Amino acid sequence: MEEKSRIISLPKILDKRGNLSFIESLQHVPFEIKRAHWIYDVPGGQTRGGHAYIETQEFIVAMSGSFDVILHENDGNKTVSLNRSYYGLYVPAGTWRELCNFSSNSLALVLSSTYFDEMDYIDNYNIYQRKTFGKDWSESKVIDRIVKSQKYDAHRTSVFDCTLLELDKHTSELGNLSVMENRHSIPFDIRRTYYLYDIPGGESRGAHAHKKLQQFIVSVGGSFDITLDDGLNKRTFTLSRPYYGLLIPPGIWRDLVNFSAGATCLVLASEHYDADDYIRNYDEYVKFKTSIVSVSYTHLTLPTNSRV
Repeated sequence: MEEKSRIISLPKILDKRGNLSFIESLQHVPFEIKRAHWIYDVPGGQTRGGHAYIETQEFIVAMSGSFDVILHENDGNKTVSLNRSYYGLYVPAGTWRELCNFSSNSLALVLSSTYFDEMDYIDNYNIYQRKTFGKDWSESKVIDRIVKSQKYDAHRTSVFDCTLLELDKHTSELGNLSVMENRHSIPFDIRRTYYLYDIPGGESRGAHAHKKLQQFIVSVGGSFDITLDDGLNKRTFTLSRPYYGLLIPPGIWRDLVNFSAGATCLVLASEHYDADDYIRNYDEYVKFKTSIVSVSYTHLTLPTNSRV
């Protein structure tokens, strides 16, 4: 039986400091997330997509603004309008799709079940209609820039272990696209994705640390500051571009502040949600950091304030 596209509702956690929605592999989407990309700065009247995949499944969310997704399925074509950040469209493999009618400042988040492989694309509609496509894996291109996984001792991590990473930015007259893949762009597998939006002026988020969780944080819209604290040192990063992100290992206290109007914060996480992994009290955090280690990182001379 052929799998069908469908709308999937996501959790929406309402909070006076701003709302949060999240997506977990094999929980909210029927696949393991291997790749994430986002499409932004799409000029009026332009269309994205115009292809199908042999194997890749996708989940598409309008994180801000709105756009339409035209799907070509065996029983006919249908148009799905996406305009809420707390539901998304599941598109199975073998489905031709076109994204169009982008509103001003719209932002499309796309989660994929596979790594990028140009041999997986069907970008000729005549071939797609014949449904006779095959795949020669011997010709597949493999990305050779592998980011090795990191093992951290959360008691010993420092703010100087936190790193700004520049992502691939594919510019086009059709709009821009940035992409990241498990262990190719970041040193962990994405098991959970969430995003903060509708954040009132003057509010802050974060104010916690994690014992095991690694995170990669991107400002996909607007800007905000992240102040990091390891109990000894502090660093502040300003995130304002959708093709840069901040990698935060476990054991680092973080505060997210100074959100601009319309800011959207995308967070990619290495683990599913676990309440026991959080440290929400700063005094307990300091005890956690000093319970095993008394190493000082104050001899490092990296800048304490970075902007992108």
